Amino acid sequence: MSLGDWEVAVTSGKVYTYADYCQLPDGAPYQLIGGRLILTPSPTTYHQMISARLEFALMDFVKEHTLGIVLHAPIDVYFNQTETYQPDIIFISQDRMNIIEPKRINGAPDLVVEILSPATAYYDLRHKFRVYERYGVKEYWIVDPEESSIEVFIREGEKLSLSQCLEERGQVTSSLLQGLTVSLESIFEG
Repeated sequence: MSLGDWEVAVTSGKVYTYADYCQLPDGAPYQLIGGRLILTPSPTTYHQMISARLEFALMDFVKEHTLGIVLHAPIDVYFNQTETYQPDIIFISQDRMNIIEPKRINGAPDLVVEILSPATAYYDLRHKFRVYERYGVKEYWIVDPEESSIEVFIREGEKLSLSQCLEERGQVTSSLLQGLTVSLESIFEG
């Protein structure tokens, strides 16, 4: 099936599964969200700059402290037959490296960073948030380039609860990665 055929097929109302998702051509810009193949267009250059700055900050900290691994999109994170996402940035702790498979991450990363874009903001804030919560993500960062803000949600029992909400200035910290602080000014600079 060509990519054009898939574009027609995704509007059919069919519930798609991971098996269908695996039939997409390599590099096809879709995520499997709630049994729907959701088109995720290429990010803007500003989105990519923010992603790179955050990723390097996380990667440097994680490497320095030998805590695990930081990976970035596109990488498939499989939750169940109808939920496979490509978060912008993920962290997997050293003791959970077994969820890394050759073609996908099989289960919830410890930390997920989603950078909002017009095409996916609804899913990042609503549907994916609930799936991350249900499957045990320990910390979830929502980065909003338009507002120059970062919200950090941390696991409290079965729920992800808002821990920090910073806009334009200040230091965001991680409760999962003790000692990590990231300056908003350094992330959202021109």
